[in-house]
Amino acid sequence: MLTHPILAGTRPARVEDWPLIDAFHHRSSRSALYRRWGRTHVLRRDIERLLAHCDSWISLDPHNGEVIALTCAGPLSREPGVVDLGLQVADIHQRRGIGTALARHAAQHAQARGAHTLSAYTEASNTPMLHLLRRLGPMRHTYDGTHLDIRIPLDRAAASGTLSDTEHSRH
Repeated sequence: MLTHPILAGTRPARVEDWPLIDAFHHRSSRSALYRRWGRTHVLRRDIERLLAHCDSWISLDPHNGEVIALTCAGPLSREPGVVDLGLQVADIHQRRGIGTALARHAAQHAQARGAHTLSAYTEASNTPMLHLLRRLGPMRHTYDGTHLDIRIPLDRAAASGTLSDTEHSRH
């Protein structure tokens, strides 16, 4: 099984990483922040809440130690076995397979802990994220205004081999 090089620099995120995460968000475009967070400014308490409720990882650039991605997988309230995916990759590092590798990592992590479904809530116009999610396996979606609630059964994705990182994607 091949792995993306970014996974070597990926580790669990901690509250002490706030300065790195904050700098990451300051380097992010307003549109990237809005797509991921629904707003253009992320506060320390947002990250503290995320870390308290989700398994979260930061991916560090091996050359300068800056955060280039933030990934999380957390349980959905009132839906046992369903884990929500949160993913943000630095603007200048997009379209290199990083998001796909990290989404697969989060899906494998969730499945190993008993989850049966990966969910994502994204704008219907977020074509790169939709393409990434399709790479994880068969998905179903429901519209919520201009957003989509996407569900990917982890058992079917694993059975079809789509959770293993067998190729370096360009998305």
